[in-house]
Amino acid sequence: MKSRLASFLAWLLLALQAFADGTNAVSVNWLPSLPSGQEWKLTWSDEFNGTTVDTNKWDVMGDWKRRDGWWVKEDSFLDGKGNLILRTKKEGERFTSGAVRTRERFEHSFGFWTTRCQLPKEPGHWSAFWLMSQSVFHIGDEGRDGTEIDVAEFPWRDGRYDINLHWDGYGKEHKSAGKHITAFPAITNDFHNFSLLWTTNEYVFYVDDNEVWRTKAGGVSQKPEYAKFSNEVGTWAGDIKKAKLPDDFVIDYIRVYAAAPTMEKSAVKQ
Repeated sequence: MKSRLASFLAWLLLALQAFADGTNAVSVNWLPSLPSGQEWKLTWSDEFNGTTVDTNKWDVMGDWKRRDGWWVKEDSFLDGKGNLILRTKKEGERFTSGAVRTRERFEHSFGFWTTRCQLPKEPGHWSAFWLMSQSVFHIGDEGRDGTEIDVAEFPWRDGRYDINLHWDGYGKEHKSAGKHITAFPAITNDFHNFSLLWTTNEYVFYVDDNEVWRTKAGGVSQKPEYAKFSNEVGTWAGDIKKAKLPDDFVIDYIRVYAAAPTMEKSAVKQ
């Protein structure tokens, strides 16, 4: 009971903070079940309250060339309503967009990683929620020594999206596995959760509370990884010249949970 009360109080604190800030209400997101004797503990999160990106948590990426556009710092910002905005815009003759990562700020292995976000509407750029390890470039132990884990990539605007895994670098030794998701047209409207359950021997991917892919491809990363949100301009996503810009990738929150032993109240001797 004590642990459940603590979890509820932690959620209540987030809700009160959101209310005080005049930001989004904190939703209670679904969590996958655990074996008896274990429970989920919130390890790290960002609710994106306030007015500026917390650089203790995030490396705001830019300014440099990326694909057919540029990542620039000014395209990653908070809207003051509880959301991180990654904007894609036209700036003179070039197209720019935003990206952030938790490298060297928060890196973690295993657990349940989940975000609630709203997808862009216009063609020519794709958004992604992914995990990355600096050891992805190591070759020789498959993906166990680091895997790029693309929890969800959104190059289309009709409800399709991709999940991808990449390991053994990006040269001639590169290997990958993926899943093309077609069954959730509702994700084009409003906010939805995209999540990863990462155990020592398996990845399980979800949209809202629906499992969409379960795999052991690459042998499963055993290394701590950091989170990334990004917008990228590229022809995979269509013709950016047809887009009505600016267009936004809106992230309500990211939360990372770890499985921990259930803390039961000790019996008191009389």
